[in-house]
Amino acid sequence: MRALAYFKKGDIHFTNDIPKPAIQADDEVIIDVSWCGICGSDLHEYTDGPIFMPKDGECHALSNAALPLAMGHEMSGIIAKVGPRVTKVKVGDHVVVDAGSSCADLHCWPHSKYYNSKPCEACKKGSENLCAHSGFVGLGVISGGFAEQVVVSEHHIIPVPKEIPLDVAALVEPLSVTWHAVKLSGFKKGSSALVLGAGPIGLCTILVLKGMGAGKIVVSEVAERRLKMAKSLDVEVFNPAQHGHKSVELLRGLTESHDGFDYSYDCSGIQATFETSLKALTFKGTATNIAVWGPKPVPFQPMDVTLQEKIITGSIGYVVEDFEDVVHAIHSGKITLEDCNQLITGKQKIEDGWEKGFQELMNHKESNVKILLTPNNHGEMK
Repeated sequence: MRALAYFKKGDIHFTNDIPKPAIQADDEVIIDVSWCGICGSDLHEYTDGPIFMPKDGECHALSNAALPLAMGHEMSGIIAKVGPRVTKVKVGDHVVVDAGSSCADLHCWPHSKYYNSKPCEACKKGSENLCAHSGFVGLGVISGGFAEQVVVSEHHIIPVPKEIPLDVAALVEPLSVTWHAVKLSGFKKGSSALVLGAGPIGLCTILVLKGMGAGKIVVSEVAERRLKMAKSLDVEVFNPAQHGHKSVELLRGLTESHDGFDYSYDCSGIQATFETSLKALTFKGTATNIAVWGPKPVPFQPMDVTLQEKIITGSIGYVVEDFEDVVHAIHSGKITLEDCNQLITGKQKIEDGWEKGFQELMNHKESNVKILLTPNNHGEMK
């Protein structure tokens, strides 16, 4: 089938030769992919990989799949076929996909060395995003959404009301990443929040915070184009590059109490944002790291946390319930279609996905948020 696939480090290109998926387990479904967003993780596989993808000549430990594999994990689509034990959806339903893989999926891959293994401790406790065998559809486990079809267990399928356009539905996955983080932080309606970084995840964090009823949201970012994007979402913006060492003090002063924020969300992952995420908090505030860091330590003063009983935590991925919550928030208008559409900065066919998708994002990342690719042309192109 047609796909934009990962062949090896530095080699992503369109092909007609990815095998069509087949149902192997009774609870699996096949989806005709409508739209799939390009994620920063996809870009890193090209520049720094393989990270999640198997190495050339090797097989993925979880599924036993080998390269080439279609990329893409931020997908929406229409159910094309269902296994005999599927009850959650039917052919023709609009859906999104929780692309995470865990112990719950091992029964789908009889060639896996973990086939029929007992669930790990994280999965036993409902934290499938922390699974000892975790992986992602479209990031190495099996082929993903940059292809005509994808197969997944119904456990990972979330129905989407047809009032939600399928292009907007492709944003549910990145929004679920930030929904999980904001929920994990214990966020309370009416609280103040500082978002550090206005890239795709930072902008998704804004939408989630608005949907959860934040009293005040401030976004800290140094790139002017990204600041404009954040401002277009009706939040207050702040450029720390213009204020130097006074930035933290000024940020704290932007809150109603002038004493700092109740919550902060680091979506950048550098030492400066880590420090600000702590120091800009009020007492008993919570700093949540969403960014994926490289293997570098960060110095900090533990008493900055202890003396004011602050909390530092981190969030990774999502669980199915996060997708359900995001779909409901969009359908109910808590997260608006207007805001979602502002995050979509391009739409391309998968045949053009490398030149007009990947290269566009790598060369002009500050002017783009989310570029969507369509394998089946389910909608108008921008």
